[in-house]
Amino acid sequence: MVEESGIPTVLLSTGRDLTELVRPPRSLFVNFPMGNPFGPPHAPEFQRRVLTTVLGLAARDLPPGEIVDLPDEWPEDFTDRVTTTLLSMT
Repeated sequence: MVEESGIPTVLLSTGRDLTELVRPPRSLFVNFPMGNPFGPPHAPEFQRRVLTTVLGLAARDLPPGEIVDLPDEWPEDFTDRVTTTLLSMT
């Protein structure tokens, strides 16, 4: 309804698989740990770059469901945190 009124929306996503299922009008995927979509704590320049990128998508004419990948990477490997979390859930 918001999009139909001419107001663009953008999803900032840390879950690509769910974003592909939901197919929001436009989204920015960040391969960051969940709960940290704007980047690491105490990194305002990094966070500002993510915010600027996601807001910039609102002005772009993208096909519905398009997912844009943020080229920036999380500054350290977080695979062990994801694996540990998944193991504790089983």
